[in-house]
Amino acid sequence: MQRASAAMLPDGRRMHLHHGPIDLIVETVGGDQQAAYRRAAERFESLLDELVSELTELRCQADADRRFRGAVAARMQNAVAPFTREFITPMAAVAGAVADEILGALLDGGEFSKAYVNNGGDTAFHLTKGETIRAVVANDHPAGIAVDARQPWRGVATSGWRGRSHSLGIADSVSVVAADAARADAAATMIANQVDLPGNTKIKRQPACALSPDSDLGDLLVTTGVAPLDETEAIEALDNGLRYADILVSEGLVGGAILILDRQVRMTQASHALFHTEGEMTHA
Repeated sequence: MQRASAAMLPDGRRMHLHHGPIDLIVETVGGDQQAAYRRAAERFESLLDELVSELTELRCQADADRRFRGAVAARMQNAVAPFTREFITPMAAVAGAVADEILGALLDGGEFSKAYVNNGGDTAFHLTKGETIRAVVANDHPAGIAVDARQPWRGVATSGWRGRSHSLGIADSVSVVAADAARADAAATMIANQVDLPGNTKIKRQPACALSPDSDLGDLLVTTGVAPLDETEAIEALDNGLRYADILVSEGLVGGAILILDRQVRMTQASHALFHTEGEMTHA
């Protein structure tokens, strides 16, 4: 495997960190940017190796009593801990946990008005008074997020069957805001799994291990295709996910969620101050 690399992007403001499957875009505003980028690059250099050293355990069903040596693995474990009554592995939070860890390195010892680490859309961010972060959360749909410093949320993540990872559900995308990116990542995964129509013949599924032999999902059936749904079917699937998302909001595990399927949109009640959509989309 090639070594970790760090390079400034052409705009001269952002840094790109790359190692194996991990691609991060990093930016800070205010403060000593170069020192922050050096800290981030130094922390990033060993991060993937640390994860690989505990990968077997990270791919197992989450266990509240299991302890990990690495800082990122521990973040992953903490993020999935609320969901251990259901099937989940710490890998459900890996992208967000990596973003959180590098954000911590960026901010260590520096003072910045704003900073973020974007790991393929799962993003950890830092805001000070008067600052706001805005981002697109669903590339195939006109949906975005706006969080300001007065709100306690510092992470956003998106999951769905069309994304980078396998999903048990059929959501085009589920985006979640939470206290940090790891917790948003885990929650987005779990909500996306609930956006489903069990037994519907329009949905194609295969065992995860048949698609990726080393998948943490093992022989669980993951979505590989969804034929066109009628409006009633799409609404039913989204409502299944929304009920679960509302529970997570009521428990304080997430700040809000937006669920999208076939251009139908559902938001948790708390989400209207966080997410926005444009165009001809149906809102709950």
